[in-house]
Amino acid sequence: ATLAALVSSGLPTDAFCFAGFLPPRSQARRTRIGELAAIPATLILFETANRVADALDDLAAVLGPRPAVIARELTKLNEEIAGGSLPDLAAEFESRADLKGEIVVVIGPPGRREASDEEVLAALRGARQTLSLRDAARLVSDSLGVAKGRVYNLGVSLDAETSPDTLSESGSNDQPDADD
Repeated sequence: ATLAALVSSGLPTDAFCFAGFLPPRSQARRTRIGELAAIPATLILFETANRVADALDDLAAVLGPRPAVIARELTKLNEEIAGGSLPDLAAEFESRADLKGEIVVVIGPPGRREASDEEVLAALRGARQTLSLRDAARLVSDSLGVAKGRVYNLGVSLDAETSPDTLSESGSNDQPDADD
């Protein structure tokens, strides 16, 4: 069922992690989901029919709107495959009390979100309080997963905006002349 669900899901198959059954209690389940969250692969889980709605709620709460597929009763007469985001699937399966059979949950890998310029600049401002631009750029690049060159260039523009020379050169045009 594991490989059939993975292939049927349409989610990336180049790297996957089979994690078996999640714990039955919500607190332990959320802890386990948190441990699985950073794995850069498609996750494959088994779940029981009577716990799938609660598990989907916890998955959505911890992992957010990752793409996912619920595969039920694969290779059997009542086969069902439902896909969508984790929150959408949680809402859909919340009202389904008639579920029976083997259930496989397939969850897409974490997306690599590029940090915005504002996020990079905010991190740079904090790092520049104690570090040189070069060291701050390295730190921010490593922590946000952003190209070092991009961070450095944003740091140069930030330094240019806040340097006293720039303020005194451009500040004189803001004041009205005495002749006005």
